[in-house]
This record gives sequence, structure tokens and C-alpha cells, in this order.
Amino acid sequence: MKRVAAVFAILTLAACATMMHGTSQDVGISSSPTGATVTLDNQSPGQTPYIAHLSRKDNHVVKLALPGYAPAELTLTRKTSGWVWGNIVFGGLIGLAVDAMTGGLYNLTPEQLSATLASQKASIAPIKDGIFIVLVRQADTAWTKVGQLAPISSPFVGE
Repeated sequence: MKRVAAVFAILTLAACATMMHGTSQDVGISSSPTGATVTLDNQSPGQTPYIAHLSRKDNHVVKLALPGYAPAELTLTRKTSGWVWGNIVFGGLIGLAVDAMTGGLYNLTPEQLSATLASQKASIAPIKDGIFIVLVRQADTAWTKVGQLAPISSPFVGE
């Protein structure tokens, strides 16, 4: 009877990290501006703000995209959890092996992801009597064309 109780106690304490904080982790994902499409490990689960329920066992790639803004790519990496010390004290090699296989041995970092998406639209701060030349890939349909640069002949050409 004592052997059964001892084996049960060892197996119960063997996977300390898995029991204490589980094999998955919730990570908040936000963007400024909000409403960006979240692509998580090549799947699109939603839009920001978003809370992802992720396996602690793997690293994860998060991509944020919003029309008119440059996309952002962020990475969640796994780091060894402090609960590994509980395995060393109580669970030994069995506990370490179980936690490593289930992912309970790890924490994902950072715990919150946030990105400020850069606008791809041209913005110009007005000043008095200024001329601006702005290069953009595609003109906004709301803009008014007021002129166009033309090539000029140079007295230095052909000398």
C-alpha cells in the first residue's frame, strides 16, 4: 500500500509546471490603429484587439495587416518557466520530460504584443509659401492634379 501511495505521489508531482500553469497561454495582441487582420502561424483567426490561446510548446509568428498601412511581423518565443525548479526538486527527470513534451516547461514571451502600424499614405505639413514634391506609388483619387514636371534642355548636355 505504501508503494502505491509513493508511486502516486511521484507521478502527481512529476509534471509540476504542466500542473501549475498548463500547456497553453493566453496572449493579447493589439495594434494602433485597431482593426488589423491578425495572421497567427499562417492562419487568420481575427482582428485586433485579439486574445490568442497558444501552445507553450512552440514559437509563434504573428502578422498584422491593415489596408493603407505597412504590415508588421512579430514573434512570440518560448522561454524556460520558473516552474522547472519544482521539477528539479520534486519531479526529477520524469517531471522534466513530461513538461518538455507537453510544453508546460515554457512561457511565451512577450506576454502581450502591440504594434503601431506605419501609414503608407503621404502626409504633408503645410508651411507658408512652400512647394512640395511628394513621391508616392499611387496617387490618391481625392488629390487634385495642378501640374506636371516636364524635362528641360540643359546647356550642359552634349558638351
